[in-house]
Amino acid sequence: MFDKKQVTMAPLTLRALLALTLLLSVALQPACAQEDLWQAELNRFIAEDQATTPLNAPIVFVGSSSIRLWPDLNHVFSNPGILNRGFGGSRLADAERLADLLVLRYRPRQVVIYAGDNDLAEGLLPAQVAADFVSLVKRLRSTRPKLAIAFIAIKPSPARAHLIAAARDANMRIRRFADGEVDIAYIDVFTPMLDRHGNARRELFGPDGLHLNAAGYALWADQVAPCLR
Repeated sequence: MFDKKQVTMAPLTLRALLALTLLLSVALQPACAQEDLWQAELNRFIAEDQATTPLNAPIVFVGSSSIRLWPDLNHVFSNPGILNRGFGGSRLADAERLADLLVLRYRPRQVVIYAGDNDLAEGLLPAQVAADFVSLVKRLRSTRPKLAIAFIAIKPSPARAHLIAAARDANMRIRRFADGEVDIAYIDVFTPMLDRHGNARRELFGPDGLHLNAAGYALWADQVAPCLR
């Protein structure tokens, strides 16, 4: 169990802040319009860490906009030390490439991942999405071998109804991998987000049919909570 008495991370010194900013800039090369947006978001994470030192051994949520837009994520669960490090439009490969900045530098006790949605939308096959998840796990555990990992299943959404079969396939592959590993949890939000006809439940989404509304996040919270450390 997490001990609230553990020593917190030391506040970032100016030298450490400059070093992180430089590392961030290198990680995001070559630059493009989307990565310019990520640069701003990642700079914001560094500024937040400077203003309020994160607890030692936090739970880090990382992934695409479904994580980034989760309201008050650090207050949704009773577990202490939750950090939201989602960045919009990202893919599993992006989370791997930025793992040092987003996850590993916090020395987390657990990381919760949501990604794969954008990967499929950009044309990746389910097998490649699953392979990218495996690669991300290997990257994280190369530094923290005993890190607990949880994967939130790729969600069905009305705006991407044509990808529901692909999402199901990718989820199945990731679940099969997780079941064969130690301390990797697969969190099935996919099944409860379908109606009796196998379509995405429209009442769980906002006007764009892609991002969750309050009801959608409440469903996610119910599924995620039992898997947190």
